[in-house]
Amino acid sequence: MGINKGHEFSRRDIYVRYDSEDVSYRWDHRKAEIHVRFDGEAESPEPVPHDNRLFNDALRFGHEISREEYESGWPPRP
Repeated sequence: MGINKGHEFSRRDIYVRYDSEDVSYRWDHRKAEIHVRFDGEAESPEPVPHDNRLFNDALRFGHEISREEYESGWPPRP
């Protein structure tokens, strides 16, 4: 279904999972920054550009996850 960058992006942090590429993203609405976390790795210290193809594909084809799911890594721990 996809995730719209509209109103929600301006009011809260958003966490997105893109299973096809084994990656998750965190949108920090206060800093207007995107952060990436590939499966089995820590979050990248550098923000991702807003026009990053993989991030935008994740918005189109991924799904929203919780902060806890993002922080625990993927796949979720039992």
